[in-house]
Amino acid sequence: MIPVGIIEVKAFRQMARRPSTPRRGSTRERIFGTAAELFYRRGIRAVGVEAIAAAAQTTKMGLYRAFPSKDVLVAEWLRDRDARFWHAWERMAQRHPLDAQKQLRAAFALLEKHVEESRGRGCAMANAAVEITDRDHPARKVIEAHKAKLRAELATLCQAAGAREPRLLADQLFLLIEGSQAATLVLGVRGPLKSAVLAAEALIASQLAQAA
Repeated sequence: MIPVGIIEVKAFRQMARRPSTPRRGSTRERIFGTAAELFYRRGIRAVGVEAIAAAAQTTKMGLYRAFPSKDVLVAEWLRDRDARFWHAWERMAQRHPLDAQKQLRAAFALLEKHVEESRGRGCAMANAAVEITDRDHPARKVIEAHKAKLRAELATLCQAAGAREPRLLADQLFLLIEGSQAATLVLGVRGPLKSAVLAAEALIASQLAQAA
């Protein structure tokens, strides 16, 4: 793990002491919420345990009592992101029961909403994958499982929608999702996201027309 600099630690301690933004909940909840925000906004390696502990108004020892290591904390954060994503996906699917075509299009509406709300930080899983290259890291397994599930879900929907080549269409849509979120990191929310949504519409329409 890369330790955070002394100046950064002091800055986080000053932020943690501000009375205008009190944090509620248990120590573990404060640590988790603080770490989740910092990991997403600043990056995993840029944030050390001392900075997290200071911003969460606890000690380094208090952090280790709640989470055995930073690696465990990172994995827990990504598992939470995974659960939130699939909860939103399930709600989207329930709005269009038994209509795979509408679910595919709604998935890109969901993507657009997520990218806009992320304020240009894109996909937490993809961002973490760049920083975590060790295949044995507990968080790496969460990332790989999440992406594999997304690809499989898209393939299932493409098959149910009647696409001529469902696996090909699923991979094309998957790459659009990943690419648009990566581009957001550089070009912001006003980048090519709208074009990705339009491209998805064109790919879906083309595959369904060919199957007809």
